[in-house]
Amino acid sequence: MMEKPGFSTDAVLLRKIEYGDHDFIISFLTRSNGKISVIAKNAKKSIRRFSGALDLFSLYHIHCTYPKKNRDGLIILSQADLENGFVHIRYDVFKTAYAGFWSELVHFWLEEEKRLEKLYDLFIFSLKSLNDGQIPPPVISLLFLLRFMNLSGFSPNFETCHYCGIKIDDIEQKKLAFDFKEGGLVCPGCNKKKSGYGVSVSKGTIKQLFWISHTDIRRADRIRFSDYSIREGQALMEAFIPFHIGREFKSLKFLREIR
Repeated sequence: MMEKPGFSTDAVLLRKIEYGDHDFIISFLTRSNGKISVIAKNAKKSIRRFSGALDLFSLYHIHCTYPKKNRDGLIILSQADLENGFVHIRYDVFKTAYAGFWSELVHFWLEEEKRLEKLYDLFIFSLKSLNDGQIPPPVISLLFLLRFMNLSGFSPNFETCHYCGIKIDDIEQKKLAFDFKEGGLVCPGCNKKKSGYGVSVSKGTIKQLFWISHTDIRRADRIRFSDYSIREGQALMEAFIPFHIGREFKSLKFLREIR
């Protein structure tokens, strides 16, 4: 008897919802197949096939098969072997909240089966860094969000005024406006003439955000943010991203509440 065609890949679990009494519908981010939705049949009862649990933002090696009768039906998750459960994240409510926000963001933004290897690598790097604990979680989150925006095509302009093109180093004022609609800085002179929607950010924070969005990711442990710049950077990115994606995130609301 010929075996049904399928594939195996490493995958991070982004979302899991119950389906019936024993099944789950699961969203995975994979490096080779992009984001995929699968059905895990009898997952609540099968410890052998699914390592006992299928947890959010855990890394698995999965094997999937295509439905035999309905080719348009959901891919079937045949087996999931846990590779990294990132246990140090799960024992910390703040780290869990950050990882949950990243997972929800990737799930709702990325199209089904759209392959984006750089996003997968960024996600894995961020989860491992969050789990290792060498870099403060808010800094890792800023790094993830900035690079996510670069990959999504909404990369913010932190170098020049969106309207007149003046460079940030040539602006005397210490506070600048950031226009969400245009996705860039607005110098004080242009800000008086425009009425965009955004926030006020200090020049020092802007320069730090630019640096971590463009430097080699392997140098992330050298990032040094003041508490003030972290708060400013978070306020900017956590408002800018939902504005551009057009969606509020439950996980982000929870993160803000516990913070």
